[in-house]
Amino acid sequence: MTDSLVRQTLSERTDTQIREVLAGRRKGFRSFLLFAGPAVIASIAYMDPGNFATNIQAGSGYGYSLLWVVLAANLIAMLFQALSAKLGIVTGRNLAELCRDQFSAPIRYAMWVVSEVAAMATDLAEFLGGAIGLSLLFHMPLIVGMIVTAVVTYGILLMEKRGFRPMELIIGGLVAIISLCYIAEMFIAPVAWGQVALGTILPSIPDSTALTIAVGIIGATVMPHAVYLHSGLTQHRAPGRNDNERRKLVFFSNWECVIALAVAGAVNMAMVIMASAAFHTGHFDVAEIESAYHTLTPLLGGAAASIFLISLMASGISSSAVGTMAGQMIMQGFVGFRIPVWLRRLVTMLPAFVVVLMGVNTTEALVYSQVVLSFALPIPMVALVLFTRSRAIMGNFANGRLTDIAAIVGTIVILGLNAILLLQTFGIPIPGLSNG
Repeated sequence: MTDSLVRQTLSERTDTQIREVLAGRRKGFRSFLLFAGPAVIASIAYMDPGNFATNIQAGSGYGYSLLWVVLAANLIAMLFQALSAKLGIVTGRNLAELCRDQFSAPIRYAMWVVSEVAAMATDLAEFLGGAIGLSLLFHMPLIVGMIVTAVVTYGILLMEKRGFRPMELIIGGLVAIISLCYIAEMFIAPVAWGQVALGTILPSIPDSTALTIAVGIIGATVMPHAVYLHSGLTQHRAPGRNDNERRKLVFFSNWECVIALAVAGAVNMAMVIMASAAFHTGHFDVAEIESAYHTLTPLLGGAAASIFLISLMASGISSSAVGTMAGQMIMQGFVGFRIPVWLRRLVTMLPAFVVVLMGVNTTEALVYSQVVLSFALPIPMVALVLFTRSRAIMGNFANGRLTDIAAIVGTIVILGLNAILLLQTFGIPIPGLSNG
């Protein structure tokens, strides 16, 4: 190793080694690991506290029967995260910047406002989740847990100054903690694996309440800020200098999306499985994070309850940091304006403090934050499909016919289900479904 390589920062060394892979001078499994990072960071949005809330409701209320929804949601998420990553790699622009370039001022400012509201709603769920985990695990008041969460997430965000690689490794470590926690839960909970297999492959919506939960799972899975963020994570990360390098970067990115989101999907399925095994028989009314923790202790023991809280804490802290990154990128992309990260962190966590100080039920706040996301989700999804299918923007990397059809169908499905969630939220009955 040369002295110049030793003096490089971790991010600079990673960039240099990626260049060697693109030039064909470096191969093997360790070479693939150099490209791992953007999808890992984006994947934390698929394991945030909003997912905990909906997955607990799904497992406790309907057993294993809604596992197929988790699988379908993650397959759709894989496609859209891969498209977002490709957009950043090929154009060198992120989704918000392209929206600013392609749309008129009134439209882009409206898009920006809606996207900022969505980012704050996302951070509400994530920030509260981390604080709830800390307060229950260490027996501290919720408001103290929120302060600790704020300090820790701010410390993580400061690592952005050191380049892309330290942040990728920190978030990757927290993803590993969440994953290991749920692997451990699978050995503690009495899982009926035959029913797990049936619930994964046989679609079933027993009643309107199950539909609401199913749409909530999808709403907590395909996240507006994650769609925006992924393009920003790839746009400047070892940018391709020609189409051949971009093609290789897209190849590695697609594989990373599949692997990272497969892990996120497995964690979500494990959440439903754990809730089903622990609560569905005799405790089917468990629907809140706090009651899940208190019920787990007598059912499966203190270890299972503590593991649950550790995973929730890691999820809340990591996803809150990532949500703040996304909000910063959305603002800079749409309006070209950047604020200090401490101010961004302060502004985005204020709604969570207001919710707690007003005495609002925290789980209800998580549910309503998902409704806000339902309004915002069409913007990045439709824009992403429009841009990635455009040859004027993507050139030879424009979506092929099958990818285009899959993206359009996925958009219609997600938007249709979100419309159903909004109808049910406002008490409008859905024809053809019995009441839960």
